[in-house]
Amino acid sequence: MHINPNLFFLAKPPVLVAWNYKTHTQFEIDSAHAGRLLELINDITSFNHNNALDHALFITGLIQIEPDESELWGWDILSRIFHIGTKDLASENQPQNAQQWAQDYVAHCDDAMNRPFPRPHRLAGMPIENMIALPPPLPNPTLDINNSLTDTLFKRKTCREFLHKGASLEDMSTLLYLSFGYLKERENDTTPLTPKHLHARRSSPSGGGLNSCEAYLYAYNIKNLNPGIYYYHPALHAIRLVQSLNSSLGSFMQGQHFVNDLAFGIFLTVRLDKLWWKYEHSRAYRVALLEAGHLSQTFQLTATALGFNTWLSAAMNDSQVEKALGIKDMNEQVLLFTGGGYSNGAIFCDQLIQQLTPH
Repeated sequence: MHINPNLFFLAKPPVLVAWNYKTHTQFEIDSAHAGRLLELINDITSFNHNNALDHALFITGLIQIEPDESELWGWDILSRIFHIGTKDLASENQPQNAQQWAQDYVAHCDDAMNRPFPRPHRLAGMPIENMIALPPPLPNPTLDINNSLTDTLFKRKTCREFLHKGASLEDMSTLLYLSFGYLKERENDTTPLTPKHLHARRSSPSGGGLNSCEAYLYAYNIKNLNPGIYYYHPALHAIRLVQSLNSSLGSFMQGQHFVNDLAFGIFLTVRLDKLWWKYEHSRAYRVALLEAGHLSQTFQLTATALGFNTWLSAAMNDSQVEKALGIKDMNEQVLLFTGGGYSNGAIFCDQLIQQLTPH
């Protein structure tokens, strides 16, 4: 017999809850069963099927017959919980044909639509007078609009040395709109079956059409725009100042100060409350990460086409970034930073080259 390794325990007074994150089942454990479980953890050979406490621990899956291959996992237990806990959607009612899938999906959507839709972003609902309208998103006059996607893909690379050179507000307008804006050109790209509040379309895919990710512009060296962190309103194509800059970018990014000269960047967050509204299963967290990745790549390709080099990282001082963005609860969380500016194209910063160069 073996202790099930796919467990974590929650103290929810007056009970202890055992959560099997592999099967998504949970059980309340009283003091007698908790005490016996501790004894078995200390000596599993004392397990006895004739013991009522042992039998209860066995039939609930807290004790199992076969060992687990958990030792094969190369990271810490938190990453294992996330990976296994978001794996394998419930399959007991899996549709057997396309018609049944359609019926089930419509029923799922109807159930979601009967619940209150998440409120607008806390900054999107503030008076429009506090917004800064951006110039119309237009092609860069110096941009060869005949550049192929292949050329842009070849040119995109992660750089770590940037020039202290400002970007234009016009370029920022184009970059924000094409990467994160609700595209006016796709306003009619829906059907009568699409709920009105799900009509917005970006250039990147979004789980459930929810557009759960938000973009905050880190403006360090943008002409005609005061340095600061701005919320980007994707429907109005406008920005709102959240906080003036009082910290270097490197201090936000785990001390990666080689990017302090980045002209601009985007902190990508996810509105978890939007995902919770439609998807009860924690697998939706994977979808949030994928959406941030899609948006990041679109941003980088667009920036590259506009003549910039890019850099991205998920190594952040999350709490410091959340404070700078004004995030105060779990409904919204920071996922990724992706930035751009003018560069000499160096993939390593000078300081790293000095460390790696033999003396």
